[in-house]
Amino acid sequence: MPDKSNKIDRRIIRSRIALREALLEIMTKKSFNTISITEIVELANYNRGTFYSNYESKEALLDDIVNNLIQDLIQSFRAPYEKVEIFRVNEIPAASVMIVEHVSRNAAVYSLLLNSDWLPELQKKMFVSLKHIALEDIIFPDDGIDHELFTIYNLHAVLGLVFHWIESGYKHTPDCYMHLR
Repeated sequence: MPDKSNKIDRRIIRSRIALREALLEIMTKKSFNTISITEIVELANYNRGTFYSNYESKEALLDDIVNNLIQDLIQSFRAPYEKVEIFRVNEIPAASVMIVEHVSRNAAVYSLLLNSDWLPELQKKMFVSLKHIALEDIIFPDDGIDHELFTIYNLHAVLGLVFHWIESGYKHTPDCYMHLR
């Protein structure tokens, strides 16, 4: 018999999805700071009790959205190398292409967050998460270069391009970034 103790109830999943979608929809019209929990639950067609059984605040709800985005970002970063036994530093550009694809898939959310008060938090979480994964996953040659500095340099370049792309309203297609490898 399967263990159900770690499985989340489908009703909880449905309510969390509805609350996330409601917040994002309201953020298309209003600043995050002016949004109330009442507005979120009314649009999601739930009550405040449901909201508070899932989140302690609207900030926790937005943080959940950002954390899900970061998890997908990490998965996108690792995707080109998940079947490779050794991940070498000179292969980093291929991961950046997958990051662009991730951003493209989530363009609406990134655009909303770009225009919100949460942009610095998003940038920080993206950077810290990718730095941790890169330093954990990458095998660096013994070439005298400080690996942490090299990783920071590359991540700032990739994320700088990504945020420029978002700020420009996705002026270029994701394919344009394939040629930057």
